[in-house]
Amino acid sequence: MLPMTMQTRIKSVDILRGVVMVLMAIDHVRVYAGVPPGGPEPAVFFTRWITHFCAPVFVFLAGTSAFLAGRKMKSRSELSRWLITRGLFLVLLELTLLRFAWTFNFDWQNFTFAGVIWMIGWCLVMMTVIVWLPDIVILLFGGITVFGHNAAGATIREIAARIDGAFEAAVAVLYTGGAFGITDNGPNLVVLYSLVPWIGVMALGYAFGRVLVLGERERNRLCLILGGTAVVLFIVLRATGWYGDPRPAGPGLLSFLGTTKYPASLQFLLMTIGPAVLLVPLLERTRGRIFSWLEVFGRVPFFYYVLHIPLIHVAAIGIAAVRTPESIGWLFANHPMAPPEVPAGYMWSLPLLYVVATAVVIMLYPACRWYMGLKQRSRHPL
Repeated sequence: MLPMTMQTRIKSVDILRGVVMVLMAIDHVRVYAGVPPGGPEPAVFFTRWITHFCAPVFVFLAGTSAFLAGRKMKSRSELSRWLITRGLFLVLLELTLLRFAWTFNFDWQNFTFAGVIWMIGWCLVMMTVIVWLPDIVILLFGGITVFGHNAAGATIREIAARIDGAFEAAVAVLYTGGAFGITDNGPNLVVLYSLVPWIGVMALGYAFGRVLVLGERERNRLCLILGGTAVVLFIVLRATGWYGDPRPAGPGLLSFLGTTKYPASLQFLLMTIGPAVLLVPLLERTRGRIFSWLEVFGRVPFFYYVLHIPLIHVAAIGIAAVRTPESIGWLFANHPMAPPEVPAGYMWSLPLLYVVATAVVIMLYPACRWYMGLKQRSRHPL
């Protein structure tokens, strides 16, 4: 096998992203299925819980990909230009095409959605400056942001409660999230993913790129140490309730795993990123058709993302036409996570949810394989 510094791709990174894409399909089918995000029923809880790995791993690996892309470029100036161009494009994509894909309506004035692609876009823009810092400073910035933001969370929320106008909107975008009007008459922006702590996650992913370009033995050793430490730290913090999540664990496994995602707590990030890092040495040696499929999805993640939302939305409309024709209007009214509420009798069963998610993934494979070939021929940096 070629040394990691000479490979054009890192297999484990692509497969991890592919796993994220599949889990993402499950989560977004769940949204259109009207199934609640968790709850006391174990099957529903774990249907949501397994998808918690999507955003942290995706953002972490976006930082890693930025580092690896920079190694193929002539200068940091070129990397910065690529980051800001790509970042602003993702923000625009979220507010236009993806917003329409989620809702199938043009009512931007009453509802505009700032989701994970919005957040990744702005984080890439911020990375335009961060990549100029020394590697140790990038690592410290990421660590302080991820490990320290829970300590400042209560103070930030208290300040946010006392202010309004532009400052309130800025705090919402940076940390608290929530909905607010961009102007007096709209549009209303719903911020699901704030920039903190996610910019810290992306910075840590960028620093993790240094680990991936080491020799195999050293790389695997560090992945086991870093991933294992994160998992152990999560267990200790969750068990003691000392720090890292505003919602303490109660009795039972579901409560123990029920960490806070919005904004992502330290415990949430340790619980999700730690196991992903542990998997890197294993995934680098995988073989078989399933892993080849996952690798294809992981090599074209944003292409997959853009296609899977409207495909799921169309599937939901088709299923509603058969099961509950009177609820079709709900699927055109707004983002499914926003009001109006799920119509009575609409919610799908979990088997139907998983059947549709599987069908969506299978249908997307040919298009993703074609686009992967197109990227290879055009020598795209990622």
